[in-house]
Amino acid sequence: MNYQIRPMRQTEYPLLDDFLYEAIFIPEGVEPPPRDILQDEALQIYVRNFGSHPGDACLCAEADGRIVGAVWVRYMHDYGYLDDETPSLAISLYPEWRGQGIGTALMEHMLQMLSDRGIRRVSLSVQKENYAVRMYRRTGFVTVRETDEEYLMLWQKGC
Repeated sequence: MNYQIRPMRQTEYPLLDDFLYEAIFIPEGVEPPPRDILQDEALQIYVRNFGSHPGDACLCAEADGRIVGAVWVRYMHDYGYLDDETPSLAISLYPEWRGQGIGTALMEHMLQMLSDRGIRRVSLSVQKENYAVRMYRRTGFVTVRETDEEYLMLWQKGC
């Protein structure tokens, strides 16, 4: 399988709506929510005017001439909010491209890019049932807080 990781172009940012929808964890046997859930303010914070805020950064995975996954960071008060100095991260792939190491590659490239920019921490929120928890732990994220359903995880350079 051939794919490349590259910065997402500004003209491609509208695809973040698709990847935001794909990032919504849907437990086995649960019906996916309607796409208009993306209009909810708690989700729009991830994508609205992306690229216009300081610290916005996005990488994508391209395979067979199309973008199949994305990882992006933004300073925002979202589910993964830790503090004003720590950007939050979101990542997703189209379902048919999951489980092939692309998500891990995207994550590793983003963490390196953040590190190169002097950003030493990034956080995320993930539901405990989500299979991606394992990948986050493998790439160096640790749980810093949890609720009954979610982990707030943090990556710190050098830890």
